[in-house]
Amino acid sequence: MLISIFHNIFFLGNFSIFYNSNTFTPEGPWGPWIILAPVIGGLGVVYLVRTFAPEARGHGVPEVIYAIYYRAGRIRPIVAFVKAIASALAIGSGAAVGREGPIIQIGSSGASAIGQMLRLAQWQRITLVAAGAGAGIAATFNTPLGGVMFAIELMLPEVSPRTFVPVVIATAAATYVGRLFLGIQPAFLVPMAGSASFESVGPVVLLAAVGLGLLCGVGAWAFVRLLNFMEDAFARIPGNDYTRHAIGMGLVGAVMYALMRTRGHYFIEGVGYATIQAILQNHITDIALLALIFVAKLFATTTSLGSGSSGGVFSPSLMLGATLGAAWGSFVALLVPGAGFGTAEFAMIGMAGMVSGATGAALTAALMIFEMTRDYSIMVPMVITVAIALGLRRVLSFENIYTIKLARRGVRIPKDRHSNMFLVRQAREIMDVKFAVMPAETKLVDAIESLRDKKTRHVVVTHDGRITAVLRLDPSLYELENMRTRAILGALGDRDFILSRQKDTVFDTLKRLSRHHAENALVIKGRGVPRADDVVGVISKHAIGSTVVAGFSTYLD
Repeated sequence: MLISIFHNIFFLGNFSIFYNSNTFTPEGPWGPWIILAPVIGGLGVVYLVRTFAPEARGHGVPEVIYAIYYRAGRIRPIVAFVKAIASALAIGSGAAVGREGPIIQIGSSGASAIGQMLRLAQWQRITLVAAGAGAGIAATFNTPLGGVMFAIELMLPEVSPRTFVPVVIATAAATYVGRLFLGIQPAFLVPMAGSASFESVGPVVLLAAVGLGLLCGVGAWAFVRLLNFMEDAFARIPGNDYTRHAIGMGLVGAVMYALMRTRGHYFIEGVGYATIQAILQNHITDIALLALIFVAKLFATTTSLGSGSSGGVFSPSLMLGATLGAAWGSFVALLVPGAGFGTAEFAMIGMAGMVSGATGAALTAALMIFEMTRDYSIMVPMVITVAIALGLRRVLSFENIYTIKLARRGVRIPKDRHSNMFLVRQAREIMDVKFAVMPAETKLVDAIESLRDKKTRHVVVTHDGRITAVLRLDPSLYELENMRTRAILGALGDRDFILSRQKDTVFDTLKRLSRHHAENALVIKGRGVPRADDVVGVISKHAIGSTVVAGFSTYLD
């Protein structure tokens, strides 16, 4: 509604909350003065961002990822309000950015505020932030599965039932509420979608999918790098943020108006859904026009964000992919008439390929495009394009469009989402069985002397047959031998140890060590209150770390 209000004021000169972003905006009453619409809106964006929330600048997702990995899931509540107004103003006035990035940051900010208010544990707060992000994108595009996968691929540092279930509940609820207001129809209407017969696609289509994957990989690389270049280029322009953004948005407005005068539509303004919808309905099939729109959108989006606008990159990725895919589909049709797929099908495949390459979220891209279009016939060639596009972009640029902004600050975000396979080993596999049991009153010097040649690293300290402490004989104790000849084991031992069973996993043991702020775990046999005779081994945090490193090295070799 905010986007609609600003869009109708800037482009049509009236106040209304009704605006269908899937239809082209008619030429407004301002004539060439429409070039100033993005400039005026941009000045408001700069004021809001500079005054209230600098985190709201740009496409928002990098800030959410940063908060998850480096701020324990803490995001200031004001970011949600500033991001909503600033992004609506930017999109409504013509900036070539998307609305999904803002809603991701808005949802995450609100979720973080709830987590902080309830004083939740860090992992719970981070899970809420990821759930808010997934819920936002699910409601925006009416894609519940895509929202879940987005949170898993790009947000969650841990994927487990305790994080997966809240994310699913949040995205399902958001999708349901969104459908109450926006309807149940998919984001884009594709003629005859879902009515294709269950027939295997031909080899020509599969080969064409490979070619489109290569194009999308290069296109995604260009998108990532050009955005990075634009941010640096505008930062070097003399003046302040207002001046730099006014220059950038003036260029966007000029391109937008030139397209209207020469091609009949603005094409690149705002989220670009109208252009995507026209391509999917085969209203735009000319290769030259599609190439022109691709270049114009690429320039307009990177200029908008590079100069300081507030908005997302997901929708621009969709539009870039649609134009690139449609142009490729038209080219294939010229080479091989009757190949089976037309421009609309290749446009959908291109959308997934570009999103996958730019964001690094391959599964999200495939699922979301299917949910947006409901066209199952494109799935096999689409996954081929998605995989190739992602692989090629990673060869050309390891960082995706979300992480490259953080990498420039020296902040590294892991690209992999996996559990360490070596943490599922049982405690008995890594425990140290070379330990000694000694009374608490034993002097340290006597203990060291008796164990000097036995390569024993741990001592289980007892008193009247009860276990009271654990002592690791590290080198520092040997250095202090002559200085503390009166020290006894009972005074030096670690009393904050935990108990573990032989069949417990290393992961569970490590989790309990962390929870109790302990350094050592005693592995015991039997049940009931353990005695010294029940101890079969000792596990330290150091031993766990060594096991993981050694196992991972073997895995890589």
